[in-house]
Amino acid sequence: MTPPQRRRRFPKASPEPTPQPPQENQDPPEGPKKNPERLYVITGPDGAERSELDLVTLIVAHADPPPSATPEQAALLRLCTAPLSVAELSAYLSLPFSVVTVLLTELLTAELVTARAPVIRQALADRSLLEAVMHGLQRL
Repeated sequence: MTPPQRRRRFPKASPEPTPQPPQENQDPPEGPKKNPERLYVITGPDGAERSELDLVTLIVAHADPPPSATPEQAALLRLCTAPLSVAELSAYLSLPFSVVTVLLTELLTAELVTARAPVIRQALADRSLLEAVMHGLQRL
């Protein structure tokens, strides 16, 4: 027995709509695209030294965005009211990691944010804690 053959369905003849160009304040249907020129405008010339930031470095904002802040810096400050990693900030803003590090370096030098290492859990739990858990389980 041979399997049934698939037939290609052809769409009914209908006039194709002409694509409309996106307006200035509207993203194209594929989503926002960040071209290199736009990223250069955001970060400015790369003459200053960058801070040593990892993907897991936590960023916390100290103040509200000043009036002189760029829109991207203001967005970073609004997002960082609670500690967020650089990777999360990069994802939320849809910007590459390198661009976010340049923006954060400017905010760090202006002392609007602080960077701290992530809290790393110990590889082994404390012995007294394990014994307390064991004794508690034995009492059940």
